[in-house]
Amino acid sequence: MDHAFWRSLPANGYREISISTPNTQAGFDVDCLLVDVGIQATHVVEDRGILEIVSFSPLAEIMRDRDDGTNTSFATRRDAAMTDRMETTSDRFTEEEVSFFQENGFLVVKQLIDESTRQAMKRRTLADLEHLTEPIEYEAELQYPGAPESIQSEGGKTPRRLKTAHERDPIFLETLKRSQFLNRLQQLLGPTVIMPTVHHNCIMTKEPDYSSDTGWHQDIRYWRYEKRELVTVWIALGDEYPENGSLKVIPGSHKRLYSPDQFDDELFLRNDLAENEELLLNVEHLTLSAGDVLFFHCRTFHAASRNYTAEPKYSAVFTFRGSENDPVAGSRSASLPEMMISEG
Repeated sequence: MDHAFWRSLPANGYREISISTPNTQAGFDVDCLLVDVGIQATHVVEDRGILEIVSFSPLAEIMRDRDDGTNTSFATRRDAAMTDRMETTSDRFTEEEVSFFQENGFLVVKQLIDESTRQAMKRRTLADLEHLTEPIEYEAELQYPGAPESIQSEGGKTPRRLKTAHERDPIFLETLKRSQFLNRLQQLLGPTVIMPTVHHNCIMTKEPDYSSDTGWHQDIRYWRYEKRELVTVWIALGDEYPENGSLKVIPGSHKRLYSPDQFDDELFLRNDLAENEELLLNVEHLTLSAGDVLFFHCRTFHAASRNYTAEPKYSAVFTFRGSENDPVAGSRSASLPEMMISEG
């Protein structure tokens, strides 16, 4: 068999395989792009209909144009494979996942965005940080613990958030409208999903040396909607763990009622009350890998420390509401246009 052909194996994710010459009776030498795991297989064996990778090399080594006689470049086929893989990935929560979210107020979905998308988001982040592309919220503006004393002091121009992420690059809105995001948001919010641009809609940054601690809070504290029912999506653009300031949450905290006395003037949980100390016994530290996505309720208490490592941490963060949860007229929540992500 000295010819080449392409085929798709939908059951195992989209794969483009060009089989050239049999190597042994047990297998074939192949030129195989496995989009879902990001490698090139060079030899596979078949056992009762299952292809097993025997040898492989990094996908980066084959990301170049090649021609298989159809005048379609290898890069074009690769991109098509990426899109197909995106559509065939599980794009809904299971019943168990929905129940977990409802009970705990948060849920992590592993590797929900593909590497190409993550890299595109990170490139935009790095470029806008390099040029300090406004609008930016600086650490010094909020004066959280660990932040520089002022914009004029050392580290004063350390960004905390790159605001209006949806206007920085089309990749952000395009990603949020993909089925693996949209379907999940519809499961939590209903058929119509709307994204406020005034809240979150940013790239959160935690730089070494000058980042800050964020105390325990609910996102809804400064928001005004008819219902306290919104969902935030947190996209990890790199690995997140306690040492670099990953989020920590209090499971189930979105279901409880709290008295005004439990909060300080900035609506953070007070740390000098016995009832708050009891609440904080249930803290869960979240660890995210690059490409993971956290969904959490606007009433879920969360916090984060400053970044104690030598490397920056970046996360793209967006918030969503359903159609029956309008912002209160005249409030800040109603001050900017909203984006229709889906119409039910």
